[in-house]
Amino acid sequence: MRAALITGARQIELVEVPEPHPAPGGVVVDIRYCGVCGTDVGAYRTGMPSHPSLFGHEWTGTVRDVGDEAGGLAPGDRVVVAVRAPCGVCPDCAAGRPGSCRAARAMLLGRDPLAPPHGGFAPALAVAAERLVRVHPQLSDEEAALIEPASVAHRGVRRSGVGLGDVAVVQGAGPIGLLTLQFARAAGAATVVVIEPDPGRRAAAREVGADLVLAPGDEAVAGVLDVTGGAGGDVVFECAGHPPLLQAAVDLTRHGGVTAMLGYIEEAATIDPSRWLGKDITMVASVGFARQDQHSAMSLIADGRVRVSPLHSRTVNLEELGGVLQELAAGRSSDTKVLVDPH
Repeated sequence: MRAALITGARQIELVEVPEPHPAPGGVVVDIRYCGVCGTDVGAYRTGMPSHPSLFGHEWTGTVRDVGDEAGGLAPGDRVVVAVRAPCGVCPDCAAGRPGSCRAARAMLLGRDPLAPPHGGFAPALAVAAERLVRVHPQLSDEEAALIEPASVAHRGVRRSGVGLGDVAVVQGAGPIGLLTLQFARAAGAATVVVIEPDPGRRAAAREVGADLVLAPGDEAVAGVLDVTGGAGGDVVFECAGHPPLLQAAVDLTRHGGVTAMLGYIEEAATIDPSRWLGKDITMVASVGFARQDQHSAMSLIADGRVRVSPLHSRTVNLEELGGVLQELAAGRSSDTKVLVDPH
């Protein structure tokens, strides 16, 4: 079978790889869809994916074959890529910090012994059974394909502490931003403001429930100050991943508020520490997710409080993936979330 792999900066190839077989403690999953993530675009741009299995890490599929000691999974189970439960024995778990479990983080980064040699841009994968959770039965395959980014946004919102009556500001209406605004609402935010330069993505933000959608710059500053009585947002989520916007997010945060960084910023950012200190802000950086985020995200999608279908802009095949990455890397794409059907 063929799998898409990055072979250099702005180079992607469909490489022949062996048919997968389950190892002890592992299963083979037939991939239904794999989403294209911003980190996939970054890896394509630089030619430096952190691990081959991370190029195409937003996948869902059906269990085909099960190895020994595979954790109760059975052929036919619909599953989504997950992170293992905390190990309970590493130094972080022993210190009461299961959210920082070293074994779970290693798996999230593709460093576990059963990490596959490629990601979900392939017809099938052999993975550790503990890397999977069953899909909520009420979710479609397309919805299941967005559980991974939804879980990332859920964790960021959970860690930010946004709550009842808060004004939440979201910078960037890409997939993470559109999901963040919905989870912030589900957490109790009374008003959600979204800042986004692209008209199409501003329309998407309105569709999924933003109260106020603004273009960046003076319009955004004036709008946030107006809706907060001059104070600034209680929680400002930086979801765009552009270096200058980190300081911009702090500037839009009220005194004593929270700035939460969810977008992956590839380059160094210039900040003004005196303004951070003077505002007495709390900075939260959130990456990845825990199993509790996946189960909660699936439940919120299943009951309709979070909508992921409007984020799905199109589906392509493996042969079209290179062109999609080229468009996204060049900033020429109007897509929000592209799914790849490897079959």
